[in-house]
Amino acid sequence: MPTEIVFVSMLRALVEVAGLMLLLRGVLWMCGPKARQGNLVYDMFTIGVTPFIRFTRAISPRAVRDPYLPAITFALLLGLWVGLGLGQHALCVAREVQCT
Repeated sequence: MPTEIVFVSMLRALVEVAGLMLLLRGVLWMCGPKARQGNLVYDMFTIGVTPFIRFTRAISPRAVRDPYLPAITFALLLGLWVGLGLGQHALCVAREVQCT
């Protein structure tokens, strides 16, 4: 398989893991503050998605309040995931390679 397709697949997998971590962090957040305090899994999810949330804060205007950043980050990750999927498909068609 060509290197470009493997690289796009790896980026897509990274974005997918970050999106799932953000989604599961939101599920744990809805369980209430007692479920979040001292929860190792919640802390791991928070550590995993913090770089993506910081990046969203850096590119968003100051008018966007901090509680909305995880939702905006998820939307950006979803758009990036779809875009990488379309790019991977285009690369597979251009190289005439069977990709799954």
